[in-house]
Amino acid sequence: MARTASAMRGQILESALRLFSVHGFRGTSLQDIASDAGCSKASLLYHFASKETILTELLTPARDALATLLDRVAGLERGRLVEETVIGYVDLALRFRREIRLLFEDIAEMSCHQTLNVLELADGLLDALAGHSRRAPSRVAAWMVLGAVFITSATEDEVAPDEVLRAEMIRSALRTLDHSPQCAADA
Repeated sequence: MARTASAMRGQILESALRLFSVHGFRGTSLQDIASDAGCSKASLLYHFASKETILTELLTPARDALATLLDRVAGLERGRLVEETVIGYVDLALRFRREIRLLFEDIAEMSCHQTLNVLELADGLLDALAGHSRRAPSRVAAWMVLGAVFITSATEDEVAPDEVLRAEMIRSALRTLDHSPQCAADA
Protein backbone atom coordinates (compact mmCIF):
# COMPACT_ATOMS: atom_id res chain seq x y z
CA MET A 1 0.00 0.00 0.00
CA ALA A 2 1.40 3.37 -1.03
CA ARG A 3 1.97 6.03 1.62
CA THR A 4 0.14 9.31 1.34
CA ALA A 5 2.17 12.46 0.66
CA SER A 6 1.50 13.57 4.23
CA ALA A 7 2.66 10.22 5.65
CA MET A 8 5.79 10.33 3.48
CA ARG A 9 6.62 13.87 4.66
CA GLY A 10 6.13 12.77 8.25
CA GLN A 11 8.40 9.75 7.79
CA ILE A 12 11.08 11.87 6.14
CA LEU A 13 10.96 14.36 9.02
CA GLU A 14 11.06 11.60 11.63
CA SER A 15 14.02 9.94 9.91
CA ALA A 16 15.84 13.26 9.56
CA LEU A 17 15.35 14.18 13.20
CA ARG A 18 16.56 10.79 14.37
CA LEU A 19 19.61 10.85 12.06
CA PHE A 20 20.46 14.50 12.74
CA SER A 21 20.33 13.90 16.49
CA VAL A 22 22.69 10.90 16.16
CA HIS A 23 25.06 11.99 13.38
CA GLY A 24 24.58 15.75 13.37
CA PHE A 25 23.23 17.93 10.62
CA ARG A 26 26.46 17.93 8.61
CA GLY A 27 27.04 14.22 9.19
CA THR A 28 23.71 13.22 7.65
CA SER A 29 23.17 13.22 3.90
CA LEU A 30 19.93 13.49 2.00
CA GLN A 31 20.55 9.92 0.81
CA ASP A 32 20.86 8.78 4.44
CA ILE A 33 17.49 10.36 5.22
CA ALA A 34 15.83 8.92 2.11
CA SER A 35 17.14 5.43 2.83
CA ASP A 36 16.01 5.57 6.45
CA ALA A 37 12.58 6.89 5.41
CA GLY A 38 12.20 4.13 2.82
CA CYS A 39 12.00 6.40 -0.20
CA SER A 40 14.23 7.53 -3.03
CA LYS A 41 16.29 10.69 -2.87
CA ALA A 42 14.15 12.04 -5.74
CA SER A 43 11.02 11.46 -3.66
CA LEU A 44 12.61 13.21 -0.69
CA LEU A 45 13.52 16.18 -2.91
CA TYR A 46 9.93 16.29 -4.16
CA HIS A 47 8.81 16.95 -0.57
CA PHE A 48 11.75 19.06 0.60
CA ALA A 49 13.99 21.26 -1.55
CA SER A 50 17.07 20.78 0.63
CA LYS A 51 18.46 19.51 3.89
CA GLU A 52 18.14 23.06 5.25
CA THR A 53 14.42 23.01 4.43
CA ILE A 54 14.04 19.81 6.43
CA LEU A 55 15.95 21.36 9.33
CA THR A 56 13.72 24.44 9.28
CA GLU A 57 10.58 22.32 9.32
CA LEU A 58 11.92 20.21 12.19
CA LEU A 59 12.86 23.17 14.37
CA THR A 60 9.96 25.49 13.57
CA PRO A 61 7.53 23.96 16.12
CA ALA A 62 10.07 24.43 18.94
CA ARG A 63 10.84 27.96 17.79
CA ASP A 64 7.12 28.81 17.60
CA ALA A 65 6.49 27.34 21.05
CA LEU A 66 9.32 29.43 22.51
CA ALA A 67 7.99 32.57 20.79
CA THR A 68 4.53 31.81 22.23
CA LEU A 69 6.03 31.41 25.71
CA LEU A 70 7.83 34.75 25.43
CA ASP A 71 4.62 36.44 24.26
CA ARG A 72 2.70 34.88 27.15
CA VAL A 73 5.12 36.15 29.81
CA ALA A 74 5.83 39.53 28.23
CA GLY A 75 3.52 41.57 30.45
CA LEU A 76 4.30 39.86 33.75
CA GLU A 77 6.05 41.54 36.66
CA ARG A 78 9.53 40.34 37.67
CA GLY A 79 8.61 37.62 40.20
CA ARG A 80 5.87 36.07 38.12
CA LEU A 81 7.88 36.64 34.93
CA VAL A 82 10.86 34.62 36.15
CA GLU A 83 8.76 31.81 37.58
CA GLU A 84 6.52 31.42 34.52
CA THR A 85 9.49 31.65 32.17
CA VAL A 86 11.40 28.94 34.04
CA ILE A 87 8.39 26.60 34.10
CA GLY A 88 7.63 27.23 30.44
CA TYR A 89 11.26 26.85 29.37
CA VAL A 90 11.71 23.57 31.26
CA ASP A 91 8.48 22.21 29.80
CA LEU A 92 9.54 23.17 26.27
CA ALA A 93 13.02 21.74 26.76
CA LEU A 94 11.58 18.40 27.85
CA ARG A 95 8.95 18.40 25.10
CA PHE A 96 11.50 19.11 22.36
CA ARG A 97 14.39 16.97 23.65
CA ARG A 98 15.42 15.55 20.27
CA GLU A 99 15.34 18.96 18.64
CA ILE A 100 17.51 20.31 21.45
CA ARG A 101 19.97 17.46 20.92
CA LEU A 102 20.11 18.50 17.29
CA LEU A 103 20.75 22.13 18.24
CA PHE A 104 23.34 21.01 20.78
CA GLU A 105 25.25 18.95 18.20
CA ASP A 106 25.99 22.00 16.06
CA ILE A 107 25.02 25.07 18.07
CA ALA A 108 27.17 27.46 16.01
CA GLU A 109 25.53 26.56 12.72
CA MET A 110 22.04 26.30 14.15
CA SER A 111 22.21 29.65 15.92
CA CYS A 112 23.08 31.34 12.62
CA HIS A 113 20.14 29.77 10.78
CA GLN A 114 18.39 32.91 9.47
CA THR A 115 14.88 31.50 9.18
CA LEU A 116 14.73 30.29 12.78
CA ASN A 117 15.83 33.50 14.58
CA VAL A 118 17.46 31.38 17.28
CA LEU A 119 19.66 34.19 18.61
CA GLU A 120 16.79 36.66 18.88
CA LEU A 121 14.64 34.16 20.77
CA ALA A 122 17.56 33.20 23.03
CA ASP A 123 18.05 36.89 23.88
CA GLY A 124 14.35 37.20 24.75
CA LEU A 125 14.49 34.09 26.90
CA LEU A 126 17.63 35.32 28.66
CA ASP A 127 16.00 38.68 29.37
CA ALA A 128 12.87 37.04 30.80
CA LEU A 129 14.92 34.63 32.95
CA ALA A 130 16.83 37.64 34.31
CA GLY A 131 13.53 39.36 35.12
CA HIS A 132 14.49 42.19 32.72
CA SER A 133 17.37 43.06 35.01
CA ARG A 134 20.56 44.41 33.48
CA ARG A 135 22.56 43.67 36.62
CA ALA A 136 25.46 41.26 36.16
CA PRO A 137 24.37 38.75 38.86
CA SER A 138 20.92 38.40 37.29
CA ARG A 139 22.32 38.08 33.77
CA VAL A 140 24.97 35.52 34.78
CA ALA A 141 22.38 33.43 36.63
CA ALA A 142 20.05 33.63 33.60
CA TRP A 143 22.86 32.42 31.31
CA MET A 144 23.55 29.56 33.68
CA VAL A 145 19.89 28.50 33.71
CA LEU A 146 19.62 28.88 29.94
CA GLY A 147 22.58 26.56 29.43
CA ALA A 148 21.85 24.10 32.22
CA VAL A 149 18.26 23.45 31.18
CA PHE A 150 19.38 23.13 27.57
CA ILE A 151 22.12 20.62 28.40
CA THR A 152 20.09 18.65 30.94
CA SER A 153 17.20 18.18 28.55
CA ALA A 154 19.57 17.15 25.74
CA THR A 155 21.12 14.31 27.71
CA GLU A 156 20.24 10.82 26.62
CA ASP A 157 20.83 9.43 30.12
CA GLU A 158 17.76 8.42 32.08
CA VAL A 159 18.56 10.69 35.02
CA ALA A 160 15.14 10.39 36.62
CA PRO A 161 11.53 9.87 35.61
CA ASP A 162 10.25 12.86 33.63
CA GLU A 163 8.06 14.23 36.43
CA VAL A 164 11.00 14.15 38.89
CA LEU A 165 13.38 15.59 36.31
CA ARG A 166 10.93 18.41 35.54
CA ALA A 167 10.41 19.28 39.21
CA GLU A 168 14.15 19.27 39.96
CA MET A 169 15.01 21.31 36.88
CA ILE A 170 12.43 23.95 37.84
CA ARG A 171 13.52 23.99 41.49
CA SER A 172 17.21 24.23 40.60
CA ALA A 173 16.64 26.93 37.99
CA LEU A 174 14.59 29.05 40.37
CA ARG A 175 17.22 28.62 43.08
CA THR A 176 19.98 29.62 40.65
CA LEU A 177 17.98 32.71 39.74
CA ASP A 178 17.58 33.41 43.48
CA HIS A 179 13.85 33.01 43.00
CA SER A 180 12.93 29.89 44.92
CA PRO A 181 10.14 30.12 47.51
CA GLN A 182 12.83 29.75 50.21
CA CYS A 183 14.87 32.63 48.74
CA ALA A 184 11.74 34.79 48.61
CA ALA A 185 10.96 33.97 52.26
CA ASP A 186 14.51 34.86 53.31
CA ALA A 187 14.38 38.24 51.57
